[in-house]
Amino acid sequence: MTKSIKILTDSSIQLTAEEIKKYSIHIIPLSIEIEGTTFIDGVDISRQELIDNLRAGRFPKTSQPALGKFVEMYDKLGADGSSVLAIMISDVLSGTYETAQTAATMTETNVTVINSKSTDRGLAYQVIAAAKDLADGKSIAEIKEHCLQIYKRTRINVLIDNLDCLVKGGRVSRLAGTLTKLINLKVIVELGDSSLDPVVKGRSKKTFVRFCEELAQRHVDNPIIDLALSHVDPEPEFIERLKTTIIGDKTNIPYLSELTSPIIMTHTGLNAIGVITLSEKEDN
Repeated sequence: MTKSIKILTDSSIQLTAEEIKKYSIHIIPLSIEIEGTTFIDGVDISRQELIDNLRAGRFPKTSQPALGKFVEMYDKLGADGSSVLAIMISDVLSGTYETAQTAATMTETNVTVINSKSTDRGLAYQVIAAAKDLADGKSIAEIKEHCLQIYKRTRINVLIDNLDCLVKGGRVSRLAGTLTKLINLKVIVELGDSSLDPVVKGRSKKTFVRFCEELAQRHVDNPIIDLALSHVDPEPEFIERLKTTIIGDKTNIPYLSELTSPIIMTHTGLNAIGVITLSEKEDN
């Protein structure tokens, strides 16, 4: 079963190099555009290079995934007779899932596409679970159900320090962006099933700390079993403060803190921090 089904995901995912190798994960790179030039994530632009562009005032835009690239990938993975299980970034954030579905009708490879309704480390939770399920001989139907259950136990909040990227991307009006800068507004958004919604607004970074305090309290009866603080290069000390606020000194909880993908950076801008939790039970 393991050899006959290959897992494909996209480069918005947050996986370590060790995990990619251990679970034999295939990744299709997504694209971004900066000042009219298209870059392929991880191929001709790194996560740190995108940070450098942001600091220089060059704001990226998401670029629609190329249909042909998906077809090529499916053909390549299926050349030995394998099927493909493609687990993709939420359709709220990108057209990748729709493109992956369309491409699946244009290849001879047997492809199943799952809309993770997630991204970054939240997407990784599902991909890793799927890889383990395949190793255990689980069916595609069982894996799809497992991914859904993990989605329901995952929460993704993003602490947005400034609205520059949202304004440049047309997601917030320029007037609103100017006014929020005047009062130093901080925004926390939550990735939901069908939208990316602001859930908290405040005037300083204390807003982020208070939010994390409330998050920790919320999970007293539903323990966090995995935490990721994916980010856009804020001060390391602040990331550590948020980690301690959420899980204290618990060393038994898996924790990852790395730069997020260029795709996510285009939405969030500099200094943003994604707070991604996997709970023991469904997160209400």
